[in-house]
Amino acid sequence: MVRVKLINVTKRFGDVVAVNNVSFEVKEGELFTLLGPSGCGKTTTLRLIAGFYKPDLGEIYFDDELINDVPPYKRNTGMVFQNYALWPHMRVFDNVAYGLKLRNWPPRKIIKRVKEMLQLVGLAGKEKRYPSELSGGEQQRVALARALVIEPRVLLLDEPLSNLDAKLRVRMRSEIKKIQKKLGITTIYVTHDQEEALSISDRIAVMNKGRIHQIGDPVEIYENPKDLFVADFIGTTNFIPVRVIEFDKESHKITISIGDQKLITSFYGSVETGSEVICAVRPESLDIFKLDEVPKNRPYIIGKIDLIDFLGKIIRYEVETDFGLIRVDTSEKSLREKFKEGEKVVISLEPESVRIFVK
Repeated sequence: MVRVKLINVTKRFGDVVAVNNVSFEVKEGELFTLLGPSGCGKTTTLRLIAGFYKPDLGEIYFDDELINDVPPYKRNTGMVFQNYALWPHMRVFDNVAYGLKLRNWPPRKIIKRVKEMLQLVGLAGKEKRYPSELSGGEQQRVALARALVIEPRVLLLDEPLSNLDAKLRVRMRSEIKKIQKKLGITTIYVTHDQEEALSISDRIAVMNKGRIHQIGDPVEIYENPKDLFVADFIGTTNFIPVRVIEFDKESHKITISIGDQKLITSFYGSVETGSEVICAVRPESLDIFKLDEVPKNRPYIIGKIDLIDFLGKIIRYEVETDFGLIRVDTSEKSLREKFKEGEKVVISLEPESVRIFVK
């Protein structure tokens, strides 16, 4: 197991800055995820760590070893590509054994090691099959076994589940997490899927336009986003424009106006009284009531239900208000038949669940 550290790493392709002054450290045995939209620089960062690209600026370390000039084959990393990159003319055994043969392992040791890996990824008995004879999930397991068989110092996974259907993705991400924890291997995982990142990661780095916006564990990233981009990208968030009535720097209490009502919550930034800010709140942090059930001592917004979505465990109400469309999620079975589309309702806000962002 090793630590992976990037210090002020920048990578350009012509006039495009793909990775812009990125710094982070991955702990020994940690599953660290680079999360962001397409083109944000996450795959380029992974390839810089693998050695396929060389940084224009900055330093990359494995433990205390500077590896900027170390070629990929000497870094001893295992990589799983998005398209798996399996040899179509080779059977499963030979695909997995390929890296060991390049390292001149003796045949008996290769056979033993490959069997161990295929057992680990649940493919024992399929050594003689070709990739074309395997399902997408099985091909992904072969790619994972091939990456792990060489006993890499670091495991790198570049959107390994993106070619699988939704149900198989959920199953395979659980398998990857179990294998990673069993082996204790330092792992860097790239994905654009927020749910995947939240479920599989020890920590997440949220990227956009080549920069890292926030690093934290899944709960921290979801519940305490640092800026509007993270709040918008991770999960579903309602953004309500409001005005600052008062801000106390010492107590970090901010009073905002929502229509003719006031809401007091915490804010740790800097803002001027009278300025407009954004109130961000998750759909599951809101409550919905009928018009004659207006809650006391809590700020609320009145609107009309535009759409009701049944999403299995939850129902999502899309409510048109003077502040725009607001989504409310509830898992209470008692509410399933309570509201109808077109009905006027009350949305109640819990001050502790609100996050304030300066535009």
